[in-house]
Amino acid sequence: MKLLTHNMLTSKCLKGVSVGYPLGINATEVTTSVVDFDPEFISRLIPKLEWHALKQASDIIGEKGYLPEALIADYENNEEFLKKVHHALLEIEVVSGNLVCPETGRSFPINNGIPNMLLNEDEV
Repeated sequence: MKLLTHNMLTSKCLKGVSVGYPLGINATEVTTSVVDFDPEFISRLIPKLEWHALKQASDIIGEKGYLPEALIADYENNEEFLKKVHHALLEIEVVSGNLVCPETGRSFPINNGIPNMLLNEDEV
């Protein structure tokens, strides 16, 4: 699961959950791969992100301090910053572990990089 995917996932569909975001990450295996860098794509993606959730996820999976606490001004013209965001969003992958609902503690497994967010009938 890429951190880009994590930034969009919520457990709001669970019974009794009002926000369900951001999901906690308990990673047991994390890998990195090389993905072609496209600064325009990253620049256009950044406004759609929840920055705090991305920063927190990056820190949790072992990249503590890699991303700044807050989104920097004029990020579109800062290639070094865009490369860091690119790396965090697209090159890091949680291969196995769990996502955890922040409100209920419900755990969702991640296997082979795929989070299983399916709910049981009594959880909807």
